[in-house]
Amino acid sequence: MQIEWIQSVMIAATSVGSALLAMMVHARLSARTAPRTKASALPAPEPAVFLFENHELVDATGPARTLLDCAPVSGSDWARLVAFVTPRFNNFEAAIATLPLRGRVDLTAPGERDQHLRIVAEDVNGLSRITLIDPEAEGRGLLVDALSHRAFEDELDMMRETLDRLPALAWREGENGAVTWANRAYMLQSQALSPDVEGLVWPLPRLFPLIEPVPGEGPRRAKLDMGADKAIWFDRFSFPLDNGSLQFALPADAAVRAERSLRSFVQTLTKTFADLPIGLAVFDRQRKLQLFNPALIDLTQLSTEFLSARPSLYAFLDRLREARMMPEPKDYRSWRLQMTELEQAAAAGFHSETWSLPGGQTYRVTGRPHPDGAVAFLFEDITSEISLTRRFRADLELGQEVLDHMQEAVAVFGPSGELALSNAAYDQLWGVEPSTTLARVTILDSVRIWQQESEAHPVWSEARGFCFKAGDRAPVTGEVRKRDGTTLSCHFTAIGGGAMMARFMTVPVAAMARELG
Repeated sequence: MQIEWIQSVMIAATSVGSALLAMMVHARLSARTAPRTKASALPAPEPAVFLFENHELVDATGPARTLLDCAPVSGSDWARLVAFVTPRFNNFEAAIATLPLRGRVDLTAPGERDQHLRIVAEDVNGLSRITLIDPEAEGRGLLVDALSHRAFEDELDMMRETLDRLPALAWREGENGAVTWANRAYMLQSQALSPDVEGLVWPLPRLFPLIEPVPGEGPRRAKLDMGADKAIWFDRFSFPLDNGSLQFALPADAAVRAERSLRSFVQTLTKTFADLPIGLAVFDRQRKLQLFNPALIDLTQLSTEFLSARPSLYAFLDRLREARMMPEPKDYRSWRLQMTELEQAAAAGFHSETWSLPGGQTYRVTGRPHPDGAVAFLFEDITSEISLTRRFRADLELGQEVLDHMQEAVAVFGPSGELALSNAAYDQLWGVEPSTTLARVTILDSVRIWQQESEAHPVWSEARGFCFKAGDRAPVTGEVRKRDGTTLSCHFTAIGGGAMMARFMTVPVAAMARELG
């Protein structure tokens, strides 16, 4: 019986041994033939675990310290952890505040990008043990070689240094509008860098109101009140992101000052133009009316509504033609050609025209080029000036006609000795035509002619000295015999303004004048 039992045990052991050997061979073969995965060849990464006591870091694993070193802000270890975690876990600080009561807090990142991230916080004898879990990284067994890690750190340092030296404000906002990251310029402007709180205030304060970024939208002007009636202006740019927005604010104080100066200058010009009696119309490079003053409305009789609608130059001129406030054209084609020439001449340089309107008014229209291709037109009512000029000219013509009907030869010389006027008898007596000559005729020229046409006589030199003498002067008279035998009675008398009047009469005429006198 014992022998049989022993044989049975040996047979069973042999069978078990054969089975184990077969399993070992199968496992060996399976190990050789099975594909090797990347994860099986790499060790599991060490988790990021932090141990805090009242926001003071007590201990941390290697990955946890590396994460703090790569945090987007400086300051305490707690501030750097919050700066890294808050953009991914919106309610992190509120949940951690309840840890002493709850004992354990488990958070999952809500965003699509970080939805696999988890935070497990545990209260361990008054200490906060915070574990940052990335299941995907643990499943893949991700490792980074030293050279790649160094290149990553160099690029990160370069980007941080670039953003810290950026003169503009740059920051990121989360989906809930909280400021999750900012460059050094923003922190200095918001006074987030405070030595009283270990170099950084967290959460980062908000400088500008929350806005909804619109793709492709231009900058928005934003004002930052500094107190005491002081403000700083920025041009704010917003770019939407998957989990928030990226914001920039460029200093715009110089632009605001320039705009205010320009606005004040335009207001000053507007007030000045409003008091001008001359109508002003400024057209831009597209020939749209941009500026006009009240005098233009009075002079052109165009409505304010029409001018405020910024009509084109040709629409403006066409309306003037319809209102009979410009010279009546022969036909529309010639009028358009004339207006085109007016525009081209005004754009090329100073151009002036005189419009005689059908209603009897006279306008002086002046065109001047302006910067950036603009052109300005000035409308001036010169009806009174033209009427005065015409009346003055008519008076002069009347006085000249009266002098021409006199038998006595008369010439008037100004204080400088220049011939001012003469009558027809004078021109015929001495054979001159002063009205047709372009050169100046002086007393010296006239005395020379008198001497050539007559015999020598001291009255000529006396007349020359009498003309240039100032103050009270006694009249100079004398009788001179011309070379043709005619005897002349010469009279040189001072008149108003320092001028001198010379009168020449033949002796028979002079004797008759004395008898009549």
